[in-house]
Amino acid sequence: MRSPRSTVVVIAKSPVPGRVKTRLSPPYSPEQASALAEAALADTLAVVAALPVMRRVLVLDGAEGPWLPPGFDVVPQVPGGLDVRIAAAFAACTGPTLLVGMDTPQLTQGLLAPALRADAALRHDAWFGPASDGGFWALGLAAPDPSLVVGVPMSEPDTGRLQRARLVAAGLRVCDLPELTDVDTARDAAVVAALAPYGRFGRLHRHIGVPLATVSPAREHAV
Repeated sequence: MRSPRSTVVVIAKSPVPGRVKTRLSPPYSPEQASALAEAALADTLAVVAALPVMRRVLVLDGAEGPWLPPGFDVVPQVPGGLDVRIAAAFAACTGPTLLVGMDTPQLTQGLLAPALRADAALRHDAWFGPASDGGFWALGLAAPDPSLVVGVPMSEPDTGRLQRARLVAAGLRVCDLPELTDVDTARDAAVVAALAPYGRFGRLHRHIGVPLATVSPAREHAV
């Protein structure tokens, strides 16, 4: 996988108790939820840091912390809804750009490979990673265009469908990435931790314990 022209963007919120992963509390305490969020972010950044790409960007709401590895340009999120913030992230980039969130610590280089191959932009104009809750975990554009995101309702059950439809309506050739589970609830956390048990998130989840009945992991693609 060689894509020296590509930019990978991580959009994230600083892991501060009471400000991140509030849907994990209860059963987790705000401090535990924040620690899990930090672990998920650290796992995501570690994967992106290892990618052979031109530029790595962290679009951050909040302050940097020790979880940030070297090699990232850090820029603040703009005010506004999530669609506006994602659009602004794309507007600040040139060339093929892939954006991911901080909620999928099961992320691997293999999952991102279709969007980062040297010939990726010759085969497709956009890359779309659906989430099991109806949203999306990845969005890539060969030619970043903020208008492809602004106005798409975010955090809704049909967000992913509407966002992908926006890409198709613009005449883009869309490459679909595997569906993943975002960590939003305690049940999600158990599922994802079981899928990636040896990452920082999986180890911390195991250390804290599972404060609900055993959950059978969903079947997902892991590379």
